[in-house]
Amino acid sequence: MKQIEVQIMGQSYLLGCPEGGEPQLREAVERVDAAMCKIRDAGKVKARDRIAVLASLNLAFDLVQREAAPAPPAPPAAAPAATAEDEARAAQLVQRLDQALAGDGHLL
Repeated sequence: MKQIEVQIMGQSYLLGCPEGGEPQLREAVERVDAAMCKIRDAGKVKARDRIAVLASLNLAFDLVQREAAPAPPAPPAAAPAATAEDEARAAQLVQRLDQALAGDGHLL
């Protein structure tokens, strides 16, 4: 398994990455970083672990809403929708992030 280093809210993390999964993992990292920075920048929450939990809940809520909403008809050349596997990977990443923030900061 390949390892990549990423930054989330200014902190480095070393992540295990399956072959061919780097673009998706980097996209997930960007989403998590954006969600966490947005909460931090609002200024109401200071603790990193609380920010991580709130960002995780927000991202998970977005997934639940997407699953519950009726899908609009796709245009003929539309890109494929996120699969259950994609959503499961996102949920695993959020869980790993929570564990890393509680531990030594490495998502392995």
